[in-house]
Amino acid sequence: MRAVVVDELTGPQAAAPTEIPEPDGAHPRADGDRLLVDVRAAGLSFIDPLQTWGKYQNGVPTPYVCGSEFAGVVLEAAEGSRFVAGDRVGGIVWHGAVAERALALPEYTVKLPDSMSFAEGAALYMNYSTAWYAYHRANVQPGEYVLVQGAAGGVGTAALDLADVFGVQAIAVVSSNEKAEAARRSGAHAVVRADAQWLDAVRELTDGRGVHVVLDPVGGDRFIDSLRSLRQGGRLVVIGFTGGQIPTVKVNRLLHRNLTVTGITMDNMEVEYPGTLQMVREAVEQLAAEGRVRPLVGARFPLERTADALRMLDERSAIGKVVVEVVPASD
Repeated sequence: MRAVVVDELTGPQAAAPTEIPEPDGAHPRADGDRLLVDVRAAGLSFIDPLQTWGKYQNGVPTPYVCGSEFAGVVLEAAEGSRFVAGDRVGGIVWHGAVAERALALPEYTVKLPDSMSFAEGAALYMNYSTAWYAYHRANVQPGEYVLVQGAAGGVGTAALDLADVFGVQAIAVVSSNEKAEAARRSGAHAVVRADAQWLDAVRELTDGRGVHVVLDPVGGDRFIDSLRSLRQGGRLVVIGFTGGQIPTVKVNRLLHRNLTVTGITMDNMEVEYPGTLQMVREAVEQLAAEGRVRPLVGARFPLERTADALRMLDERSAIGKVVVEVVPASD
C-alpha cells in the first residue's frame, strides 16, 4: 500500500510517498485491539513537522509513517468493539495516518456523521477534544468572556466553533487580516490583532475588567499579557507552546489577582481519573452527530505533496487544519 514515510529526521522534505506492507496486529497503544481503517484523509498537527526534525517529546524512531490524525471507513474491528466494518470514523493515531490503511485506537476514535466530509473528519478529534477539554477544565459559565490565543490555528478555530456550545463570548487573537477572517468565520464574537495593542483592545471589549478565561495554545512572549488580560479570579488554560518557547511566571501575579493557571493532557489525566477519555470522546462525537460543529479545513494537499503540507505547518503559515487527501475527495 502507499504511505508517506519519514526515513531521516531532516525536516518535512524527508517525507516521501513509499510502498510499504499492509499493517498487521494492532496499534501499539491499543492493548491488542485491532481496528483497521481504510484512510480517506489525514489531518496534520504541530506534532507532525516537529517529529520530522526529531524535536517532538514523544517522537518515534525512523522510519515511520507520518500523520497524527485520520478519517476513513472501518475495515476490521475487534469482536465486541463499538465499531463495525463500514463505520465512518475519525481519530488520533499520533503517527501512521498518511497511508491507504492505518491502525487506529478505539479510545481515540469517534464515529463521523454522513453530513461530515472525510477532510472535516480528519480535522475533528484532536482539535475539538483539546478545545472541549480546555473549556471543561476552565469550568466556563454561560456569558463569560473567553480569550483565544492562536485563534486561527486548528485548536483555536475549534475553540471558537465551540464558543456558542458553551454559551461564552469568544475574543480571538490573530496576526493577519486573513487569520482575522478565518476567526470570524469560525465563530469569534470579536477579533483583536496580536501585532497591535491587543491587551488594550481586550480591556475595552470587557469594560476594563478583563476576560474570565484564556485558552492558550501559543505560550511564548504573549503569556504574561494573557495573564494581564484576566479579571480578578480569572483562569488560564495552558494548551501548548506553538510559539516555540515555554514561558515562566512569577507566582505573585497569581496571588494578588486570585488567578488560576491549569494545563491539560487528557491521556495523563486518564491514569488518575479513569473515564476522562470517554467523557471527552462522547462529547465530541455527540456534537458532531448533532451538526453543532464544523471543522475549518484551511488547506488540502494530495498524498504526493505531504512534504509541502508539513512545510506549511513548519513555517507557521497554516490556517485551520491542514489535511492530506489520501483519496481525492472527488473519488
